[in-house]
Amino acid sequence: MARKYGKKAQRKIGRVMEEYKRGSLKTHGRRVKSRKQAVAIGISEARQEGDKVPAKRRSASKKTSKKASRKTAGAKRTASKKTARKTRAAGRKSAPKKSTRRKRTVKKS
Repeated sequence: MARKYGKKAQRKIGRVMEEYKRGSLKTHGRRVKSRKQAVAIGISEARQEGDKVPAKRRSASKKTSKKASRKTAGAKRTASKKTARKTRAAGRKSAPKKSTRRKRTVKKS
């Protein structure tokens, strides 16, 4: 399926590409040499202006939950403590229970 860009976004990207072709497109004070980078600059500028541009694609490595990546070091520590408690508790539950019945003692006469 084709990606849908708004007309204003297309014009913006077109202007940026013209700058790139002339050699006047710069980023961080250096001339842009990559066509892909020029397109990315155009798209990001269109996004900043609020033009209709599709959402960024997420890579496979970034598909993990956002909450997991945002946790602070302290939160990670408490989370690991909780899992340690759970595993210890689970270990206790799975251990065989001792028999509560009394053993009969045989009286010798």
